[in-house]
Amino acid sequence: MKLKQLEGLLGSLEQFSNPKIELEQYPTGSHIASRMLYTAENSFGDVKNKVVADFGCGCGTLGLAAALLGADHVIGLDIDAQSLEIACENADELELDMEFVQCDIKNLTWKGQIIDTVVMNPPFGTRRKGADMDFLSVALKVASEAVYSLHKTTTRDHVRRAALRDCNASSAEVLCELRYDVPQLYKFHKKKEVDIAVDLWRFVPKKKQ
Repeated sequence: MKLKQLEGLLGSLEQFSNPKIELEQYPTGSHIASRMLYTAENSFGDVKNKVVADFGCGCGTLGLAAALLGADHVIGLDIDAQSLEIACENADELELDMEFVQCDIKNLTWKGQIIDTVVMNPPFGTRRKGADMDFLSVALKVASEAVYSLHKTTTRDHVRRAALRDCNASSAEVLCELRYDVPQLYKFHKKKEVDIAVDLWRFVPKKKQ
């Protein structure tokens, strides 16, 4: 599948109608999502025929992108039931099979590296400090191949240091810097749209002995 075709399909997905600020719910735009998964597959072979988990999947954009690119099995996890309902509808619309699990990522009880690849656009940690690293820590425990994640560019040094020191990463690489368009979703937003510089990271977990 070509990048433009992937972006077009993702652009048709339904997004949050009533986003919850306490969960830092922002839609992952089709531009970023398509490039994130396309890079994971075409540069590293981390999607096709793999078991992929989408952490904090929201409306399912990243996980559905993985399914469109030939993932063997995709699991979307989110704490919010309403988001999972939308994600389920999006999967039906695209006629894709995707499993959905309602859970708090912090309390995930999966044992061992049972997922090949984790993809995620975690909370940036602006409402609850450290939320992004909580997601990364769990992702690097359950992934056997790689974790792809978006983090604010301003936190680059902190993310690299924490991933390597505290989160079980054997390597942490910024693949590219992207512009994340944040639409005016909440009352405290003063502008119609703001774009934030974000890094697309690829983390490789340490292999379990």
